[in-house]
Amino acid sequence: MPTALLTHSACLDHDTGPYHPERPARLRAVIEALEAEEFSHLLRLDAPQASEEEILRVHTRDLFATVRDVIPRDHGVCHIDPDTAVSSGSWNAILRAAGAVVTAVDLVVKGEARNAFCAVRPPGHHAERDAAMGFCLFNNVAIGALHARAAHGLKRIAVFDFDVHHGNGTQDVFFGDPDLLYASTHQFGAYPGTGSADETGIADNVINVPLPPGCASRHWREAVSDGILPRFRAFQPDLIMISAGFDAHMADPLANMRLVSDDFHWATGEMCAIARDVCKHRVVSALEGGYDLAALAQSAAAHVRALMGN
Repeated sequence: MPTALLTHSACLDHDTGPYHPERPARLRAVIEALEAEEFSHLLRLDAPQASEEEILRVHTRDLFATVRDVIPRDHGVCHIDPDTAVSSGSWNAILRAAGAVVTAVDLVVKGEARNAFCAVRPPGHHAERDAAMGFCLFNNVAIGALHARAAHGLKRIAVFDFDVHHGNGTQDVFFGDPDLLYASTHQFGAYPGTGSADETGIADNVINVPLPPGCASRHWREAVSDGILPRFRAFQPDLIMISAGFDAHMADPLANMRLVSDDFHWATGEMCAIARDVCKHRVVSALEGGYDLAALAQSAAAHVRALMGN
């Protein structure tokens, strides 16, 4: 079975304004990298829009209406908070980003793809049930996880988030459900300031591994190997999801960790090995952060290479 790549040109129309780090050039860099010959066997699909019902499995009606209604009708940019902006093209992009993850779940559960990468924006892991924040409007991975339950009857879903920033939104959604496992490596003290090791969920189902600024490959791999991989195997998920943020790369301007693209290849391969053994290869990944364009492109390519088994 192939690895699927889901994206949509509408995700380029989410305009965050000049000088904003979460900009359309990020997605262009990723897509250009994945046009190389080595990726010619990807199953490439346009992402549909997620439905209101799919989004409301995760988010409140008030948040849904707030985000929808704040979208400007002209060519301006409106800020939900100082970091989180929308433009006239954002609503379609937001729905396509969530829809990509929903469709990717469908593909891997039905056996039409071995695994999938959703190259979309805006990102999602900071979006809480009732709050958009940190460049994120709706939580794409959480929407995909709850869709896996509602549409396919999967019960146990695990998310590994290796973005340099803690995914407070995904933790918020997963915290009170013992059949949802959330694990995050992130730079201690970085935005949004959550993710301490003592935030463990209702049933020890949240694993936070805060790491110091300057953390490099060896320390990070040891933390993943010791603190996360055994817990994923023991959890025996029906589906593994990855919040694939590449801003822990040493070149990234928004944080101070020192990973390289091969680290993301390694971690993805480890997740795929667990998925092979416990959940029929089912892995769905979605783009989160990563703000140095060259590092982002290299890291996303390494990530997809590992999904493909290369």
